[in-house]
Amino acid sequence: MKSLPEATVNKPARDLRIDVVRGLILLIIFINHMPGNIISQYTPYYFGFSDSSEVFVLLAGVSAVLAYGRLINQRGLAVGVLRIVARVWTLYVAHLMVFLIACGVIFFAISKTQNPLYVEVINIQPFLIDPVSALLDVLTLVYQPSFLNIIPLYIVLLAVFPLVYWLVRIHPIFGLLVSLSIWQAAVHWSLNFPDRFGGGWFFNPLAWQLVFTFGVLIGHAMDQGYILIKSRLLTALAILVVLGLGFIKTYTMGSLNWPLFEHWVDVIHLSNDKMNQSVVRIVHLLALVWIFCSLISSHALFLRSWVCRGLASMGRHSLAVFCVGTVLSIMGQILMAETAYSLEMQLIICITGGTLLFGLGAFLSWYQSLPGLGGARRTLPLAPVLSKP
Repeated sequence: MKSLPEATVNKPARDLRIDVVRGLILLIIFINHMPGNIISQYTPYYFGFSDSSEVFVLLAGVSAVLAYGRLINQRGLAVGVLRIVARVWTLYVAHLMVFLIACGVIFFAISKTQNPLYVEVINIQPFLIDPVSALLDVLTLVYQPSFLNIIPLYIVLLAVFPLVYWLVRIHPIFGLLVSLSIWQAAVHWSLNFPDRFGGGWFFNPLAWQLVFTFGVLIGHAMDQGYILIKSRLLTALAILVVLGLGFIKTYTMGSLNWPLFEHWVDVIHLSNDKMNQSVVRIVHLLALVWIFCSLISSHALFLRSWVCRGLASMGRHSLAVFCVGTVLSIMGQILMAETAYSLEMQLIICITGGTLLFGLGAFLSWYQSLPGLGGARRTLPLAPVLSKP
């Protein structure tokens, strides 16, 4: 066995950019889960085809390599799988808890406002029609209320991570080809996981595994010490792709009115299939990733600012922040509806909720640093000694 160079062994375990971006994505998800608020109109969803969901899943793939991939390399597949199973169980329990709390919030709102339409906030009508059957479907992930469908996707993707990682370690191109084949098979034959309503999962795991695999490829490259090539031409091309697709998306959303452009939009006919990951969403995402990695260094000084440090704290505790943000967004939808979507209330809810999530990340980081509590894990080596044949 030949050990990796010393520089590779001692490289930091975390890239601060990952946590900062993930924290920012969590804030965006919180905002976007409250349809109708004015701030959501300035989030990436309105300016491009891929959105915060793709970035979240991509980063999940990167983080899986840096956490469980390194664990597999150091201590073997069995230990890595056991750790992944424990994490999957945590995700599953968290999903169920968020669902129960969300239902409690909605039923409380209905009892106070006498407005039964609030059952449609996250589509919990099945519970009123057949509670026992709906509960069984929730436990088996067949029934996923609105805004509560990304954790089930993450559960599936993390569960298959060892297989994805093994394929990528055989050869990155081989792993990518297998992933592309599964994605296209899902699109061509309309393959999806079953759901209660017969339409399949909103985030089709057989398609979204491609985004996750791209994240695994990026994480594997980082773990092996590869550096992104410097190419102004590719960066300029990526910028043109993002701007061009952003213009088309803005036009199709009705924000622009240019009759001469309407003909070309019809000719191009770009599919925006989020369930099965249309090609344009993948291209847009990869262009964004290239631009970000090319223009923002992991040593950029602004990443050490108090704002980015706060976002990084949110990103490091993404599960807790996401769960709390989901509940807050449901409460926010109800409060905005009760106040006729007044601009003042929209701003108050968005700012207050964002501040609470920011504070939650800071609190969890502080708590984790306390001796004898979460801080005990800081004594473990940041990066295991890796080796390869």
